[in-house]
Amino acid sequence: MVTRSVLLGLVVLVLLSYVPPGRSGPNAYIRRAFATCWRLHGICKQKCLKPEEYHILCDTTFLCCVKPKQMPILTGK
Repeated sequence: MVTRSVLLGLVVLVLLSYVPPGRSGPNAYIRRAFATCWRLHGICKQKCLKPEEYHILCDTTFLCCVKPKQMPILTGK
């Protein structure tokens, strides 16, 4: 009986956590919150916008785009 309720709970959690793909509605805000990188200053994107600069890789296909004023200061030679 316990395993049945645990399995039912897992199924409900999986169904509730599913976020359909799309850029409209509240899903865009959820995606933006989880797509942050570099100390929450950057956003993982496929291509950086004009005022942004590429800093590090988020994944194999995404770039961490950071605004120039939030870029780390380079030290050394």
